[in-house]
Amino acid sequence: MFDLGRSFLASVERSPDALAIVDGGTRLTYAEWHREIRRLLAGFAALGLKRGDHLLAALQNRIEMASLHWACQFAGVIMTPLNWRAKADELDYCVADSEARAVVFQDATAAAVAGSPAAQPLPRIAGGGAAGGTVAFAALGGGRLAPGEPQAGAEDVSLMLYTSGTTGRPKGVPRRHRQERAAALAHVAQNRYGRGERTLGVMPLYHTMGVRSLLAMALVDGCFVCLPRFDVPGALALIERERVTNLYLVPTLYHDLVTHERFAATDTSSVRKLGFAGAAMTDGVLKRVAAAFKPELFVNHYGSSEIYTFTIEPDAAGKPGSAGKAGLNQRIRVVRLGSDDPDSVAAPGEEGEIIADAAGDEAFDGYWRRPDADAKALRGGWYFTGDTGYRDAAGDLFVTGRVDDMIITGGENVSPGEIESVLSLHPAVAEVAVAGLPDERWGRRIAAFIRRRTEIEAAELDAWCRRSGLANFKRPRDYVFVRAVPKSPVGKILRRKLVAGDYENE
Repeated sequence: MFDLGRSFLASVERSPDALAIVDGGTRLTYAEWHREIRRLLAGFAALGLKRGDHLLAALQNRIEMASLHWACQFAGVIMTPLNWRAKADELDYCVADSEARAVVFQDATAAAVAGSPAAQPLPRIAGGGAAGGTVAFAALGGGRLAPGEPQAGAEDVSLMLYTSGTTGRPKGVPRRHRQERAAALAHVAQNRYGRGERTLGVMPLYHTMGVRSLLAMALVDGCFVCLPRFDVPGALALIERERVTNLYLVPTLYHDLVTHERFAATDTSSVRKLGFAGAAMTDGVLKRVAAAFKPELFVNHYGSSEIYTFTIEPDAAGKPGSAGKAGLNQRIRVVRLGSDDPDSVAAPGEEGEIIADAAGDEAFDGYWRRPDADAKALRGGWYFTGDTGYRDAAGDLFVTGRVDDMIITGGENVSPGEIESVLSLHPAVAEVAVAGLPDERWGRRIAAFIRRRTEIEAAELDAWCRRSGLANFKRPRDYVFVRAVPKSPVGKILRRKLVAGDYENE
């Protein structure tokens, strides 16, 4: 099987003059980008980076980050990207945990690197003129070019992503070349990408969605259009100017695009394929996005860093809420809540925990030096996702939330997602998140946190829920109007912040 370096080299040989990457005024063809990668390979050699070493990178979606990712694939160095918003203590932990041999950073992450004792003895590569480096990114290689032949094999580790660590220490997720390539090939097929596609490279390259976009574009001789930090006017300008053909974003970013005042005046006609992942898209946002883009294909992709694809719904607008059926490289089941037995399969319509076959081509082998995490997630040859859901009569999967997010109120299990979808359809609701607040009588009391589009009161929203057919015990007992719904950098609702009162009232 090809490793990823050979995969990139195949694109260089097929389409040397095709536009491969855009970052501001920088535009490189595949042949030019390969030359830049060869410069970085010479720089790796000068720094003593060897096959199997970890390179920790804390960069935004810039050409430096994308080029380093591909250089690592050629060299057999393990790309270990971190959130560029990481604080010094987080960076310190990950440097030590991964045993990184070098760190790459930019101005936005310079303070964190400077404040990390573990980073100080290492070569520190400064991008974009940032202070505090031992070598400038632009000076790597000293003008020399390495031969540019791949040194890694399909069994080598391609990268190690860190999970968000919302419930404890971040966990390293090492992924081999063959696993990454299988995931990228399936992504191409499941999103029906053709040769020469162009995507907006805004999903962070420390996240599985961003990595998949980068790899998929190279496999189809396509173009990765960098957007270092999401802003709606900048994203819309790039879509129009670069004739972006597909988008792969979290629901929050779609919401922000289609509700912005500039959307109607922007030519988005080149965008024909849409995909989303990372979080559920409420019915209201789903309808709005479908109407705004009128895409040929609108895919709901459900997966994780560990496995990548669980399921695919290729007609997201036609079947709202459905995550579809298992992807090309996967098998899934829904097992009864609280069960450790992969064969304890829930009945159709019964809510349970979603599990995925750990033997799938895209599946990781286990966490980095975390046998405790392996024991919790990997059981009987299956990966227990921690997500809840059910299958309908047609066998399609509906993801309802997280096991940890389940609200137990008066002895009943209630998933926040169902309530959020109902409320999202109200025209006065811009965003909604539902959480369970401590209650002496009920155990947990259902509360809806609303960011309003227009003026609306709690009584009107309660009447809306009654008319929707939502079961009485699932109706929110509290409505809290907030300035913003707290989310992670990739758009996942942070319900723990809502429960803790960590939000600003409107």
